[in-house]
Amino acid sequence: MNVKNLRTTVLLAAVALLIPVIAGFGEAVAAGQTAAQQPPGPATGNAASGKNLYYAQGCYGCHGFNGETGTRLIGSPSRNLTSEPGFIAFLRLRADQAPLLPATRMPNYPENSLSDRQARDIYAYIRSFKSTTPELKDIPALNLIIEAAKKPYTP
Repeated sequence: MNVKNLRTTVLLAAVALLIPVIAGFGEAVAAGQTAAQQPPGPATGNAASGKNLYYAQGCYGCHGFNGETGTRLIGSPSRNLTSEPGFIAFLRLRADQAPLLPATRMPNYPENSLSDRQARDIYAYIRSFKSTTPELKDIPALNLIIEAAKKPYTP
């Protein structure tokens, strides 16, 4: 592959990744929301089947058992979870482009290793995650630290 073809491939990969993000951002702005506040699109998969796939595919190894540890899936503005098609496009694009553009350590998921139905099921399972992160006001040790920090420093 020559340099011009490589540049074109990388540019197309970047555009394909950004389309769901840009579309979601436009919808959020129109609704008066930031991208982080925008609710994710509907999930059409089977969450129970997705749970089995989440573990079978080893997703929990990086994303934790509830999506809140390691590489977070919930509680952060995850651009690839704003829509089911965006999630599937991310999985497919990684499979097509990873040898040329290894942007993350996430494994490749071409359609012959994870069908669209299976990807929708995993997306539905991820969407079922509920945050267990406590409110800052409910963390006693943090509140003690904040109160101590407000006091004047005396050597």
